[in-house]
Amino acid sequence: MMNRLANAQSLYLRKHAENPIDWWPWCDEAIALARRESLPIFLSIGYSSCHWCTVMEGEAFSNLEIADYINAHYVAIKVDREERPDVDSIYMQALQMMTGAGGWPLNVFLDPETLLPFYGGTYFPVNPRYGRPGFLRVLQELKRIYESDRPRLQSVQAEIQARFQQTAALSAVESLDDVLLQKGLQYCAGILSARDMGPSFPMIPYAEAALRGIRFADSELLDDATVRYDAREQCRQRGLDLALGGIFDHVAGGFHRYTVDPTWTVPHFEKMLYDNGQIVEYLANLWAAGMQEPAFERAIALTVQWLQREMTAPEGYFYAAQDADSFVNADDGEPEEGAFYVWRYADLETHLSEPALQALTEHFTITPAGNFEGKIVLQRRQPGNLPNSVEESLAALFAVRYGSAPGVAPFPPARNNNEARTHAWPGRIPAVTDTKMIVAWNSLMISGLARAAAVLQREDYFHLANRAADFIWQHQIVGDRLHRLNYDGAVSVLAQSEDYALLIKALLDLDQAALALASRSDIALAPIASGDLPLHFLDRALTLQAEFDAYLGSDEGGYYNTDARADLILRERSYDDSAVPAANGVAIANLIRLFLRAGRLDYLDKAQHALQSFGSVMEKTPQICPSLFIALDWLQTYTLVKTSGDRLPFLLSQYHPTTMFAAESSLPAESIGLVCQGLSCNEPARSVAQLLEQLWQSEKRGGEKREK
Repeated sequence: MMNRLANAQSLYLRKHAENPIDWWPWCDEAIALARRESLPIFLSIGYSSCHWCTVMEGEAFSNLEIADYINAHYVAIKVDREERPDVDSIYMQALQMMTGAGGWPLNVFLDPETLLPFYGGTYFPVNPRYGRPGFLRVLQELKRIYESDRPRLQSVQAEIQARFQQTAALSAVESLDDVLLQKGLQYCAGILSARDMGPSFPMIPYAEAALRGIRFADSELLDDATVRYDAREQCRQRGLDLALGGIFDHVAGGFHRYTVDPTWTVPHFEKMLYDNGQIVEYLANLWAAGMQEPAFERAIALTVQWLQREMTAPEGYFYAAQDADSFVNADDGEPEEGAFYVWRYADLETHLSEPALQALTEHFTITPAGNFEGKIVLQRRQPGNLPNSVEESLAALFAVRYGSAPGVAPFPPARNNNEARTHAWPGRIPAVTDTKMIVAWNSLMISGLARAAAVLQREDYFHLANRAADFIWQHQIVGDRLHRLNYDGAVSVLAQSEDYALLIKALLDLDQAALALASRSDIALAPIASGDLPLHFLDRALTLQAEFDAYLGSDEGGYYNTDARADLILRERSYDDSAVPAANGVAIANLIRLFLRAGRLDYLDKAQHALQSFGSVMEKTPQICPSLFIALDWLQTYTLVKTSGDRLPFLLSQYHPTTMFAAESSLPAESIGLVCQGLSCNEPARSVAQLLEQLWQSEKRGGEKREK
């Protein structure tokens, strides 16, 4: 018998529709029921491609004894964190306060009156194992405490409430100096350099911040007590870890979410759109910064092919994610982690000739024993170009997996386990794809494609990004409000701060990419009815910024995550980066870019006010907010370059992280461009060399001592 989640739009919620638990979605009705019956709320948060979420769904949530106990003594609520990142963020913070750790599935127990948690954890097994208690015992003990020891629970809630209030009450600073910027960027490089025994995550916000720090390698501002890192080497190494490691799908493209080890070998196999967009942008920036490693370009190209083949809807937007687990055979009871991606040594011997396998082994870590439960995750041994013979071997493995030659021909998604089992797949059974459209995640991919288009002069990347952006503009604004989600044409959930911030950034990135490509006679950019292509993106960005300011702007500086809602215990202004950049860091950088591109001084004032409001965060906890330091870099070194259109492709293919470019046809006589820094402009540049020198000096001015 199906529960009420059977009619949910969310794939993650529908995966729990056959559980014997009487699940509710997050809604006023469920909360009212808990209050009326005086029952604690069991809140479980996860996402469709999460491996341990899938495990718990198949174990504890499918157990009849556990389900009967939950149904009798709790109101059970399921939340898809990708639908409601605001709910997820609040209760993840609470879990970290209670336990010192976090992760998904996120399971917390709430007081129905206050909605404050009094206990929480992540994965709970049915029976005690992995050093964790059995879930039924947890449920029974919490029921006993809830009924007999309310003061104990109220004490926990009071402490959490106090810490929430402390977190929300940010201390503004009067000024932001260059030393703060330098130390913050150094801190990010240090985080990249850390090599411990835990799992390895891309951590792209930190990598992007560290890459900016390369400009200040010879900074005069840092004292001798400040630890200095070789930011260039750390950033290059992070690119190599990503492009060579097992986190990358060397056969078909796309990056998995993270590896379970410190050697970047064995991943958790889910592929998330948000990771792939950020990594494409980062690798393009490495290339632009002079680190032109062939493996970086190969990883970008294969990832874009994967995006076109498996993650692009016919309407042009991008799907959200692919699961870690898939079926080996259609009649299997449960999917296996990584089954679509890994290889047995016998598979390689069957499908490759002996010379081909030998060549592959010279470039990838392949042994009969394998590196993942007796199977093989491909990991490259060294950078550089792969020989044609090795590429041919990888193409043969692609054919085994997909039943066709490599390319971008659409590969239909398996939308659920039933489709995965019953479709006549020409190769292996693929992992399930979550086909919902999320504005924030699409925007990250649009930014990655736009940057790669400008750096590598790839018009196909630009058109792919432009088509997705146009879909969002045409379909996700309903009733004069941007909406976050689209389920096969059904628009849902008002946009949150990350949707606004990342979409505005994506439009500005498209604006710059259009300038980089528009002057090329061999590229025919699609005409757009609303006007010139770059101005089209700028106009849309300005329109969205006005909406963002009106609905989510805070008088204290920055932006709230959501509208004021009665069902949330906290109205957050997120500033800490996670797997995606923090909305406020991105939003503040956008304001400065809009000031440069549109001449809006009020946006510069707004950006400075916002950064001052987060100043104490940057001073006290630099390890959590790389995106705020990226915004501070923009504020301290913002630069505008006006030059003729034919020079823009060259300039935009380089790494100029705090510069906006504009095409200018009315330059002074005998000059080729104008570099403006701060609120003044340099003398017109008469040569490319002079323009580049002025640009370089402007972008590194935050690293020099200034006369007082």
